[in-house]
Amino acid sequence: MKLHVGCAMWTLAPWQGRLLPHPLPPRERLAAYATWCNAVEGNTTFYATPSRATVEMWAAQAPEDFRFLLKLPKPVTHERRLAPDVFAPEGALHTFFTAIEPLGRHAALWIQLPGSFGPADLPTLAAFLSRVPQGYRYAVEVRHPAFFENPQSVQELEKLLTEADAEWVPFDTTVLYETPPSSDAEREAWTKKPRLPRRTRALTRFPVVRYIGRDDAELTVEGWQPWADITADWLREGRSPTVFIHTPDNADAPVLARRFHEDVRRRVPEVEALGEPMPVGPPTLF
Repeated sequence: MKLHVGCAMWTLAPWQGRLLPHPLPPRERLAAYATWCNAVEGNTTFYATPSRATVEMWAAQAPEDFRFLLKLPKPVTHERRLAPDVFAPEGALHTFFTAIEPLGRHAALWIQLPGSFGPADLPTLAAFLSRVPQGYRYAVEVRHPAFFENPQSVQELEKLLTEADAEWVPFDTTVLYETPPSSDAEREAWTKKPRLPRRTRALTRFPVVRYIGRDDAELTVEGWQPWADITADWLREGRSPTVFIHTPDNADAPVLARRFHEDVRRRVPEVEALGEPMPVGPPTLF
């Protein structure tokens, strides 16, 4: 049984010198993070596709069982909205797939769609999923309210994704919105994060969850208890889930991700433990 956990990034200023050694050159940052977590979201690929050389550097640092969830570029999902012309040679999608090739099976691809992408657009999504390169796992995140409130729209999307062997990625913000924000980071998150019902059904062997809690660690832990139960059930069913833990400021996200992993291991002791994180400083005699 393998449970993957991770954060929204592998480097963040508040982690430097506290959770991760500092300074670290780029060729060592992912490797250091990978001693804390065994998965990471790739949000930056939404804004700019990295060079192939950069991706080769990532691949060289990633342990054998490490997972990347890489977001497809904004021009593909939000500007062209998966239109057929995104498959044009040398376009943004071609450039993206060429760049990420060194990651191979480490990578699952995350199709985050805008809130305006609704039930009427499902034929476009189906056509897109029928043409994307094979050999990757695909995960789709939708934000249109109909996919959470209209049973027929839910059923249609689930059928489409199941036929394409693609996962539906829930972004659970329910805990974030349970009570008014109490920090600047929480107030900012309230202006940016979607406010939708929690969805908990997996469609494939590889469910993916994005969960955001609060800047109060205990509220975050309390809020993820339903996910710990669901994740434990998925593992018992033979699934291989990946759960990403966010907070508004992400200052302790690696610590919380490991805590979630341990929470699930208490329910399913057969799950393999994570290794020990890299020491922040050199060992001392005293």
